[in-house]
Amino acid sequence: MIEKVNPAHPDKCTDRIAGAIVDMAYRLEDDPKIAVEVLLGHSYRKIIMETSLSNDTVSEHLQDIYDAVDRINGYPTKTEIIYTGQDEHLAQNQSGGIRCGDNGIFKGVPLTAEQKTLSQFARKMYTTHPFDGKYILDGERLIICQSNASSEELLKLYPNAVVNPLGDWTGGTDVDTGATNRKLGSDMADSATGGGLHGKDLSKADVSVNIHAFLKAQKLSRPVELCCAIGDDTVDGLPYSEIVEEAREYIRSVGGFEKFAEWGLY
Repeated sequence: MIEKVNPAHPDKCTDRIAGAIVDMAYRLEDDPKIAVEVLLGHSYRKIIMETSLSNDTVSEHLQDIYDAVDRINGYPTKTEIIYTGQDEHLAQNQSGGIRCGDNGIFKGVPLTAEQKTLSQFARKMYTTHPFDGKYILDGERLIICQSNASSEELLKLYPNAVVNPLGDWTGGTDVDTGATNRKLGSDMADSATGGGLHGKDLSKADVSVNIHAFLKAQKLSRPVELCCAIGDDTVDGLPYSEIVEEAREYIRSVGGFEKFAEWGLY
């Protein structure tokens, strides 16, 4: 049993906006420190970020952030951006080398055939219906909730599915709110974490160790459980710097943090 939401779901829009801001930070610094939270809903968008980028640098690139928000969530809404520097004690954690930027627990689990099938189905649907949508596969039972689509037409294509049980709907942030990292079940399948994947730089274990645990579980075909404390310089018997580089290559391979946020780990 698995649920998958597409990149136009309000929660995924917030993940994508947070990812776009992290992408921007990496264009401005080689190894920035940044954490971004985004809230969308009903004609309002709020972004809070703490970062190693100077206030002047962020101010110079605010229009880039507004442009990303409009591109991803193009509703006529009010946008508020709050930004501040990184806490000086947290900043010191990385001053002597690359070490864990957070505490965390992580469980990577191999993907099932059912999970892979639903992920492929969601991507296929998004190519023809790039609007808010969510889907569940439970054995042979497929549930399709797709906004801005004719339920009658979808039933012709998928006659054995449950399609839009309440009828046609419009979706988006005029219907629902969105918040960063609220769809981790969709992003991670049976894998689990105490943190969130999106809106954070690679020094954060929530990003790098989650990616490491997930990739290792796929390779070994068994669950992988890890934990770390802030300041650790080794995790899973590896230098933390190697785990960061593994995650950096993975993020690069999928096209950046915003692209990673579209579908998560699968």
